[in-house]
Order: sequence, then structure tokens, then C-alpha cells
Amino acid sequence: MSTVEATAGSQRGEFSDWVRERISHAVSELTAATALVVLFIALSFASPYFLTADNLFNIGAQTAVIAIIATAQTMVIITKGIDLSVGSVAALAGVLGAMVVRDLGFSLWAATVVAIGVGALAGLLNGLLVTVARIPPFIATLGTMSVGRGLVFIFSGAVGVYGLPRSFQLLGNGEILGIPFAVVITVLVAVGVAFLLSQTRFGQYTYAMGSNLEAARRSGIGVRRHLTGVYVLAGVLVGLGGMIAASRVNSGQPNYGISLELDVIAAAVIGGASLFGGQGRIVGTIIGAFLIALVRNGAVLLDISIHYQQVIVGLIIWAAVYFDQYRRRRLEARG
Repeated sequence: MSTVEATAGSQRGEFSDWVRERISHAVSELTAATALVVLFIALSFASPYFLTADNLFNIGAQTAVIAIIATAQTMVIITKGIDLSVGSVAALAGVLGAMVVRDLGFSLWAATVVAIGVGALAGLLNGLLVTVARIPPFIATLGTMSVGRGLVFIFSGAVGVYGLPRSFQLLGNGEILGIPFAVVITVLVAVGVAFLLSQTRFGQYTYAMGSNLEAARRSGIGVRRHLTGVYVLAGVLVGLGGMIAASRVNSGQPNYGISLELDVIAAAVIGGASLFGGQGRIVGTIIGAFLIALVRNGAVLLDISIHYQQVIVGLIIWAAVYFDQYRRRRLEARG
């Protein structure tokens, strides 16, 4: 076989892989979107309160927090990692943001910078534990989850932070032309991160590390620096999500975010992110976040216990991961 023929065959193979990957993403996102539409219609008939303006506004605000933090989780999952600390870090960011407003007189925007800074520091810690200490992401972020939750209780004295001004509610309950401000922020975050992952070298390196870390290192990618950067950016988004969550209830709650990691992992995996790394898109994650938010909202409207809600989310994670494995096996077989 000539060199030209070999090159042409290689290019056809790469194109075929690209097509299969695109089809795989489309199938995942279409499946999630279909489930979202079916659930929306079902809840419309199941509860007379579902389609009220107040409830739809609440769904938008609730989805915003899950979507922003799930976007952070998606970036980490693409690198073949996992972040179990998102709930604790979001709570810590929200509580400290509320405290600097109440005790130091900070404005909402200054407090938001503080919350984002808390998230960034937590992300930096996670990144260094994974890249420098070489602790597996699961264990590294599990430790950060415990440390973060402990610090929340230490700083707050295990009680909520109340006595905040009405202006503190802007992020979580404010509106722009009738659209929840939190939803506007979510759209900006989603578009920005989607562009970052699909159109920049940062995104190319992120997918490359998730697909084959050793190959990425040999190709000249600064794996340690770049992977730490992914965790820092994820932490920034978690801190922002924690501040929006605190703003929604006009208080800093030390118990916030317990089991939040399950919701955001479910949202990412439902949307097509693979726990095996190298796959995931923000569009799918947003669809998954809406689906999880609808499950939570519908369960409240139908008076379903929080314990059963956890069972439902667990079943969704099982189903999503099984579908991901099935999809990968099919693609490998066709390849």
C-alpha cells in the first residue's frame, strides 16, 4: 500500500470516528430532551400548581444552581475525574458570602467575588491534590468535601446566617424583563463554557487529557498546569452557584448542598458526559439539569418524601451510566 493510500485510509478512519462521536452526542441529548418533555407534560397533568407562574419561576431559579454547578462537574468529568466536594464548597461559598454582607457590610457584588474566590481556592486545592500529590480525584475531592463541610459549621457556628438586606436576593430572585436573573447568568455561563470547550485550545486539551492522559502528556500538553486550571475554573462556577443558592433563600445555610453532588453528576451523565472521560457537552448538561430540577420540583408538588427523591436520583444515575456503557460498547464494536 502506498503512503498516499495509507494517509487517505487514516483520514477516513478519523472522519468516521468523528461522525460516530457526533451521532453519540446527538443520541444522548435527544434522549434526555425527550425524557424532559415527557416529564414536563406528565407533571402538567399531575399537579394543578405545576404551570403557575410562581412555580415556573422557581424551577428556573432551581435549575440555574444545578446547571451552573453541573457545568463545572462536566468539565471535571471530561478529564476523567470527579468532584465530590461541590456541595460542601457551594455551602461554604454561600455562607461566607452571606457573612461578609451581614458582618462587614459588603455589597452583594463584592460578596459574590468572595464566594467565587472561595470556590477558586477549593478548586486549586483539588487540582493540586490530583496533579501534585497524585491522589485519585475521587479520594481528593472526598477529603475536600469533608473539610469544606467542617469549615462551614465552624465559621457559621452550625447556624444559618440571617439578617441580610433585601438586595441580597437579587441573584437568586431578581428578574430581567420577567426572566429570572439566575437563568440569565446560567445562559451566559453555559455559552461561555461551551465556547471554551469547543472552540479553544483549552477545550482541546481538556478532551485530550480525558481521552488519553499519557498521550496528552507526550504530545506536549502541560497536563499538571492544565488539569489544575480545570479544577480552578470548576471551583469558580461552584462558588457562583453557592452564592446564587444563598441569595434564593436570603440566608447562608450550613446544611445546603448535602447530596448536591449526586444531582450534578446525574445532570452531566444524563446529558452525555462519560465517566470514562473524553466526552461531554454543555448543551446536554443543561438538559440534564432541567430534568433533575423537574424531578425535584415535581416530587415536592406531589408530596413525595425527600428520601424517595434520593432513590429516584440514584436510579437515574444507574440508568444514565448503563446507557453510557452500552453506547460506548456499540461504538467500539462498530469501530
